[in-house]
Amino acid sequence: MGDESERISINLTKDVNHDEAIMAQEREIEREIAETIPLIGPKCELALVQREYAEDDDVYQQKVNDLKNKYTYVRKMRPDGNCFFRAFTFAYLESLLTDKQEYKRFLEIASKTKDDLVALGFPQFTIEDFHDTFMDVLGKIENGMTLDDLLQILNDQGSSDYIVVYMRLITSGYLQKEEAFFSNFIEGERTVKEFCHQEVEPMYKESDHIHVIALTLALGVGVRVQYMDRGGEGGQVNTHDFPEDKTPRIHLLYRPGHYDILY
Repeated sequence: MGDESERISINLTKDVNHDEAIMAQEREIEREIAETIPLIGPKCELALVQREYAEDDDVYQQKVNDLKNKYTYVRKMRPDGNCFFRAFTFAYLESLLTDKQEYKRFLEIASKTKDDLVALGFPQFTIEDFHDTFMDVLGKIENGMTLDDLLQILNDQGSSDYIVVYMRLITSGYLQKEEAFFSNFIEGERTVKEFCHQEVEPMYKESDHIHVIALTLALGVGVRVQYMDRGGEGGQVNTHDFPEDKTPRIHLLYRPGHYDILY
């Protein structure tokens, strides 16, 4: 019995050590990504995406060529689980730099979001800082912020993450406000609120269709997503517009688990 329990103890120690080694390796990979890949990259030609796939990978090469018929540039996001929210926010704010009318419309919506969230039961002291940071950036746009300024703000981990958190809260708020509609799309025995607490509000959680639908409806911003994966026929990317009745204002590239901005 003594030998047996010793063997079990040794195996358990091995398992624990193995798990710790895996976690340490994952942390190291995350650190390397953080140090080498900016949150928001420079605008690059689409050939950059093409070079990511082997020349004899016919499926993806055909799909990149299809993309090149519609777009010229791509701006890559850090693959940290926040890429949809960061890509959406940057691309949209970038568009506001040269559109005073849309800026005015959005400023009105954005300024009301805090009160809307409080009315839904979000604690005011929790959301105040995130809302203030976001409104501060919008104020800078009105005062003639440049594209370089915007890049600097959204590449600063602190301010960028605050803005991403606020976008997640807006998305969560809209899902909960329209609970009757969205409850039909949530898998598993979860309420909309539980889904939001688990999949929408936490940082580094990847986004799905439901996040895109909710955020675009909440803010009234049209987005076209080009889906590029191994599925489908004819070597073409699949195009989806959110919401369906709105002219796309920004364009995103989706590859399994990741979003970038298209121009």
